[in-house]
Amino acid sequence: MPRTVTGVDIGKRTAKFLRGYWKDNTFHATGFAISHHAEGTVSAAWKASELGFKPTDARIGLTGRDVNIRYTRVPRVPDWQLRKLMRFEVEEVGGQSGSEVASDFNVLPNLPEVEGEDVVLLAMARESLLAEHLDGLAAVGGKVDAFTPLAIALYNAYLRFAPIEDQTVLVANVGHENLDVILARGPDLLFARNLTGGSSLFDTAIGERFGVAPHKAEELKKTAVTLAPGAVFKDGNQEKASRAAQAAAGQLLSLLQSTVMFCKSQVNLTGLRVDKVLLCGGGAALEGLPRYLQNALNVPVELFDPFTVVDTTALKPDEGELLDEHGLESVAVLGLATMASDPDAYSIEILPRKVARAREFSRGTVFLIAAGVLAAGFLGWEAWRTNSALGDVKKRVAAADAALKRADAIDRKTRELSEEGVALAERARQLAQLAGSGEQVARVLAALATDLPRDFWVTQFSSETRFDDALGIPRGSDCPIVHVEGRAQEGTESTSVLFEGLVRSLDTRLGSPLVAQKLSNTGDKFTLDLTTLGFREQAPATELANTGGGK
Repeated sequence: MPRTVTGVDIGKRTAKFLRGYWKDNTFHATGFAISHHAEGTVSAAWKASELGFKPTDARIGLTGRDVNIRYTRVPRVPDWQLRKLMRFEVEEVGGQSGSEVASDFNVLPNLPEVEGEDVVLLAMARESLLAEHLDGLAAVGGKVDAFTPLAIALYNAYLRFAPIEDQTVLVANVGHENLDVILARGPDLLFARNLTGGSSLFDTAIGERFGVAPHKAEELKKTAVTLAPGAVFKDGNQEKASRAAQAAAGQLLSLLQSTVMFCKSQVNLTGLRVDKVLLCGGGAALEGLPRYLQNALNVPVELFDPFTVVDTTALKPDEGELLDEHGLESVAVLGLATMASDPDAYSIEILPRKVARAREFSRGTVFLIAAGVLAAGFLGWEAWRTNSALGDVKKRVAAADAALKRADAIDRKTRELSEEGVALAERARQLAQLAGSGEQVARVLAALATDLPRDFWVTQFSSETRFDDALGIPRGSDCPIVHVEGRAQEGTESTSVLFEGLVRSLDTRLGSPLVAQKLSNTGDKFTLDLTTLGFREQAPATELANTGGGK
């Protein structure tokens, strides 16, 4: 089953939640909720939220003044060195702002105009903002996946649900207080930005013109304003409100134009030209706004409705009606949910420091300790197999314990010395491979120690993850397979009978493993390939293929 996630967009007026999963090149929505609040704060938005589901694995969108997106051109360097460069950048910004910030970065697709360098998109957010979201999420029984700028979510919505052509497209999400904008050339992201200024610009202009409160100005905006060029006004109030709104529309137009200019300077795309504009967000619903911008920009301007290709059949009827009503302002939250459930999505994943440390510990240190324990068990078995003295066994156990402590010390040092990261990553990979087959190896060794005939001995023992046609393990379903080679003492009677008895004993002791075995023509050599972890659709669990005879 694909991973089910929840996209969360907490705005100044509304909070939107979309739950679902990405499968078969489309998003399947399983839950939708929207709530309205008047205070305009993150805490108020979470308190006002009424959900019919728990927002587990929540990808929360970020925008506004507390989010900083910047671009850096760097030489093409290894990942560990790039992480180090970005860490210095974040520390510098945090020192200048005087507040703790969390961050993440990703490299933009290769740009032909930028040769020999990468353009890195670095996103930062105040830790205090993230803490507010975490408290609100915990209050409704949710669990965070990550935080992502809404502009990046907007790019994922465009990439997955808009027709992609060989042209440069500007996509703008017009919120109440903020404007999130991306520039994409074909499927490639060129620029992402969040700006202060949204549909509240219209409310302010109308409120000042009529001398009314913000809520009354918003009502006039929805009922009276039209920005359609050449519109015929019904009465004086409509004309007055529309004239006032045109000044705000000019401000919005300037923000979009400044985004293109900023992209040219920041990413060094001097010849950039926009071919098309897509609008979404609640502010995009203002009557005549697309036509107004189209006349001013001299390029096609359309509303962006991705939900025509989203599977909403699993939504409750009331949730489906809500989504139909608020689809235009739910584009960003769709992008959040899509990128969180699609492992191939272009992503920025900002985590608060305490969450990042907890995940690093669970994925790193705990795993290394478990792998070290398996290594100690294997060393202990090796000592037992060679029938070494008890003192030698104790020395090996002590050595394994020391190795475990050294591994733990090395893990702690990785937090301070990034230069050692590559070596420790390789160590973790090796221990991961050992952990995957360690239990099977231990069981087979224990079974051989008990059931191997007296005049038989093992000359080679190995385990690797692979496919094996003889075992019925097809390519693509690789699993750990143990390979054993051995000999029988010269002159041993009934080698084949003893060997078949050994195979039957292994079958009984290991619980019907998948086994293939061969005897040499002289009967004094044998091989075994077996696994207890494989799966076959056909053939019995144990196969015997005797190519030689015994004495």
